[in-house]
Amino acid sequence: MAESPKRYLKAFVRVLVGSLFIVVVIAITNFPYDSDAPFTYEEMAAARKFYTEAYSQSFLDNRERFESEAEYIDGIKDQIAAFVKSYNLDNRAVLDVGSGGGYLQDMVRNYTGLDISPTAARFYHKKFVVGSATAMPFQDGSFEGAWSIAVLEHIPNPEQALYETRRVLKDNGVLFLFPSWNCRSWAADGYDVRPYSDFGLSGKLIKASIPLRSSVAFRLASLIPNRLIRTAAARFGPTKLHYRRLVPNYERYWVPDSDAVASIDSHEAMLWFLSRGDRCLNCENASLLLGLGPLIIRVHKSGR
Repeated sequence: MAESPKRYLKAFVRVLVGSLFIVVVIAITNFPYDSDAPFTYEEMAAARKFYTEAYSQSFLDNRERFESEAEYIDGIKDQIAAFVKSYNLDNRAVLDVGSGGGYLQDMVRNYTGLDISPTAARFYHKKFVVGSATAMPFQDGSFEGAWSIAVLEHIPNPEQALYETRRVLKDNGVLFLFPSWNCRSWAADGYDVRPYSDFGLSGKLIKASIPLRSSVAFRLASLIPNRLIRTAAARFGPTKLHYRRLVPNYERYWVPDSDAVASIDSHEAMLWFLSRGDRCLNCENASLLLGLGPLIIRVHKSGR
């Protein structure tokens, strides 16, 4: 009978070691290894073509539905209204990075929309500028506030977009940043919504793995170890933005973010700003379990 406690202890140790091994494997395979690198001419041309055609006549015909869905699903207008009120931006120069159909242009008086698609210009009665988020046609410190909604994950070089957004903001300017965080690699091919019969063996295995990979336990195992590593790296000075590069689908929009090119973690984006001396106004006391909501950043250009 004396052997029983030892046997249970050994079994516990084996389970613990096995669990840690699984966590390490999950973390390694989900580590954000990618950082900005120039896209090819063909990749950029495909993206420009997709977003130019996105604001075609069909968008115009359905604009009211798209706007009501955005407000209903995400409450974006309510959140931006609260942001504007909290930081007294109503009469100040504000930039909308990746402004799309311009459904936020009336949130402030002094509004400028920036979008890569020239065909979006028809939707604006306020200032609209055609341009890339990675090379904005504005002077340093042109704006006192900015927001970017569901855009960063669609930019081939998202860190450059953050540099540019920070550059065009004044010192002490505020940013509301709300991309789709942690986009799924399987969104491009619509694994969530297509039947098993659409796929070969490898596709069937990917589809079957989605419930596990979407589970809370799996997400924690992939996020927390990597957040710990990246937090330690940020202590040594300004970090690079690390993310996971995705292959976008510009042919068929199966689900939201089928056209995403980057999967970015909110904690990683927070560290990018904090390591430059900026302040996160809604996550300073956040734990490693920081969620998927917006980041509100106050830029301090005198920081490191």
